[in-house]
Amino acid sequence: MNALDVVPAFSEFHFIDLNGGRAARLRQMAGSRQDVIVYEGDCNSILIEKVFPRCKYEDFSRALCLLDPYALNVDWRILEMAGKMRTIEVFYNFMIMDANMNVFLHNPEDIAPKQAQRMDVVWGDGSWRSAVYQKRQDFFGEITEKSDNEDVAEAFRQRLKDVAGFKYVPRPIPMRNAKGAVIYYLFFASPNQAGGKIVGEIFNKYRRMGT
Repeated sequence: MNALDVVPAFSEFHFIDLNGGRAARLRQMAGSRQDVIVYEGDCNSILIEKVFPRCKYEDFSRALCLLDPYALNVDWRILEMAGKMRTIEVFYNFMIMDANMNVFLHNPEDIAPKQAQRMDVVWGDGSWRSAVYQKRQDFFGEITEKSDNEDVAEAFRQRLKDVAGFKYVPRPIPMRNAKGAVIYYLFFASPNQAGGKIVGEIFNKYRRMGT
């Protein structure tokens, strides 16, 4: 409803949910509005096949994409396609708690193959291992240490810039639960300096507040 009430309004609204009940609720909330399209299905295919093609640079179309998954299930291809198109700004909730519970284990040898494959899809390749695990020498030889959340978030931020091609990616802001644990990092990625500057200032404001 916040999105639908934006003034000036977007020309189109595309809402996607895998859950049929939630998709039906979205349709009910949109009512008879002709500028709202609701999809029931996987955003990884719907965005790439049906939504992003409507935002071509040569058509002077622009878009804002909000990726709010329940777990680590957003395909890197979405972010890379958005970055390469140069027409789409993205807010993305990177679910670090899911990663820490199921993939970023203290001993990398304990990672289940299915979980590693899932992270390959989210990260885009297997380079997350070098971002998450650092090797160093101690008195007993080489040991492997797990990076902290901030280092992992910074590595993903650099990937959004260097690989996906977004020009402006401010430092993400950690979003915490009532107990203070970081649930996800809120990223913003944009081809536009103005968007990056505005969101960066907002993120820094809340970072200084310690929230």
